[in-house]
Amino acid sequence: MATAAQCSSWHYTSPTLPLHRRPGLLRQQPPQAARRGRLPGLQAAAAAGGARAEDTIKAATDAEFFQPSDARPIMLFDGVCNLCNGGVRFVREHDPNRSIRYVPLQSESGRKLLQRSGRAPDDISSVVLVEKERSYIKSEAVLRIMEYLNLPFPQLAIFLKFVPLFLRDFAYDNVANNRYTMFGRSEMEACEIL
Repeated sequence: MATAAQCSSWHYTSPTLPLHRRPGLLRQQPPQAARRGRLPGLQAAAAAGGARAEDTIKAATDAEFFQPSDARPIMLFDGVCNLCNGGVRFVREHDPNRSIRYVPLQSESGRKLLQRSGRAPDDISSVVLVEKERSYIKSEAVLRIMEYLNLPFPQLAIFLKFVPLFLRDFAYDNVANNRYTMFGRSEMEACEIL
């Protein structure tokens, strides 16, 4: 089960996450509460250590991937999925400003960015868009990616945001769970494209 420090530091919110992993549901006690004896000393130290570990991961990935000279968002995708690779090609064709970078989830960089986003490093169940201050998953990531593309995609994204998140994520999950069956699997993992 996730600790309060881990849950409160995640940068995305989704109603499809299990209750114990949603940010804000596990409220973190303020540091002075630990001094007053509301939290046992061991729990307070563990909570503080978890928060520092999350901050360390974020600082390390910020230094590596989000430098002042290049702070473009990064799209994490399944490198062996034909649908995902086709999606990357589609986004590249409709993004003439090259405002998005691409990294396969299976790469070392992808694993680091997944951890930064509060996900397991081997989780390849969803496309993830990692921005400097926030990460998006599932249908939210797709709509956010559409906002970076040429017309008419930003307008289409605004229209699709009126569809409730649980319906968008339900449709996304159905496609994602059957993507290898419907579209096949590439024998070679896609190379890292930054």
